[in-house]
Parts: sequence; C-alpha cells; structure tokens
Amino acid sequence: MSQSSAAIPQKLFFKIGEVCELAGVQAHVLRYWETEFPMLAPQKNRAGQRTYRRRDVEMALRIKELLYDEKYTIAGAKKTLANELRAPGRENPSSTQTKSPMRSLQPPPSLAAKFSSPQPVLASTASDDQRTSLKQLAAELQEVLDMLDKGDAELEKLRSKAK
Repeated sequence: MSQSSAAIPQKLFFKIGEVCELAGVQAHVLRYWETEFPMLAPQKNRAGQRTYRRRDVEMALRIKELLYDEKYTIAGAKKTLANELRAPGRENPSSTQTKSPMRSLQPPPSLAAKFSSPQPVLASTASDDQRTSLKQLAAELQEVLDMLDKGDAELEKLRSKAK
C-alpha cells in the first residue's frame, strides 16, 4: 500500500469523485464498501457530502487491493483488515489523535479480579522499554475503544433512521 499511498495528494479532505479516481472504482462501489467495512467511514459535511480523509483514502485503496488484486471475498477482506488493525506494527496508527469522550481502560469491577496480575508492575520499577511498551499498548487499546465508539454512533444513526 505504500506505493499507492505516495500517489495520494497532500490534502486534508477529498471528495468522493477524487477518491473514485484515485482508487479506480465508481462511487456506488465506495458507498457499498462503507456499508460492509466499518473502518471506511468518511465524515459528511453540512451539505451531506462525503469528505474522505487521507486514512479513509488509504483504507479504500487497501480494500480495493484485497478484493481486486488478492481476490479476497468481502468476509475475508474484513477479517484481514481487522487483523491488520489489531497488529502492533501497522503502517498508519491514528492513536496520536486525541478524541473525546474517552472510555476508561480499567476493566469493570466484575472482571477486575479475574484479569488483575498478582504483582502489578509499578511505574517506579518499570524499565523504559516496559513503559514504552505499556504506553503503546494503552494507545492501541484506546484506538480500539474509539472504533467501538464510532460503531456505537453509526448504530444509533441507523436506529434513528429506522424509526
């Protein structure tokens, strides 16, 4: 994907036509992918037009690569993308962006005892490598929680439209 990422212009937002041209697919294909792949979710402006960010364009290009070049099914592409997003060495982590509201990274009380370690690592005794690893893990967990929040918001939109 790094080769196609280089061809993406340095812009903040892209219109659907621009993304279609970059990805080489028609607009109805992109709209369909939005329904099938929750990680492809462009925002809409006041006029209701889709505004794609660079990461949305990169995701569209990756989806096209999986479906057209690597011949994955929709389900297979979903699984592959989910695994790539969970992988610690992914290409484009968006965890540097701060989003609100933030969910707590603490487990609920009912599960706290089950998952707590007998001897917790104290910040004062942790090495720099351990602190770095823990910070990276916390950032990745926060990104997963943010994706869940985004999914919750999309679900609420669908529910309100259905009423």
